Amino acid sequence: MVVEKVVGVLETQTTSDVVVVLVPDEMGLYQRRGKRVFDFVVSLVLLLVLTPILLVIALAARISLRKGSIFRQERIGMNGEAFECLKFRTMEHDRRCECHEFDGPDRRHTHKSDDDPRHTTVGRFMRKFSLDELPQLMNVLKGDMSLVGPRPELINVASAEFIEHPRHWVRPGLTGPYQISELRRTGDLRTGLRLDAEYVGNLSFTNDVKFLLKTGVMVVRGQGA
Repeated sequence: MVVEKVVGVLETQTTSDVVVVLVPDEMGLYQRRGKRVFDFVVSLVLLLVLTPILLVIALAARISLRKGSIFRQERIGMNGEAFECLKFRTMEHDRRCECHEFDGPDRRHTHKSDDDPRHTTVGRFMRKFSLDELPQLMNVLKGDMSLVGPRPELINVASAEFIEHPRHWVRPGLTGPYQISELRRTGDLRTGLRLDAEYVGNLSFTNDVKFLLKTGVMVVRGQGA
């Protein structure tokens, strides 16, 4: 194994760290073939098993919002290519209107806020158990996403430096190292770049299974939000 690339400086308000990612001369079998096969088979099985639950959630979201239950949003995928990420709607359609005053954290700095008044009651329940993310199994099946990997970021955070980060050398994930860490609740999003880089540098079947199991435990405990 040799050092092929050194990731730039990870900057936060208080400190900066240099992240080094070791990349093999030749990708292993899991990285080249196994991961995609694993994603396809598992996502297909999960979609078949969870279809009744998905239909119930879609109906509940439709009733609570009185409009479409699926939210589509452009996100940054592998190699910086954009794709349409799917979610169940958890917010009212006019969530950006002035009728909802919100003093919570800026969406550009953190994804999560338990007190955001723009969420519906059904939406809060979905977010608590990460049910709103289930439509992304379709993204995994299509090949836009992986079961495990760095979470896909919004298009409006894209920059040349950000796109070159090793988190974009792989498909974005339904879950990943950032999602099972405390940083998801308490940290700035950019502090998660180190975890993403470390994941890419140590990508393996064993680590993917480990992240999936830990995610499953968190979802069952209602720690998904």
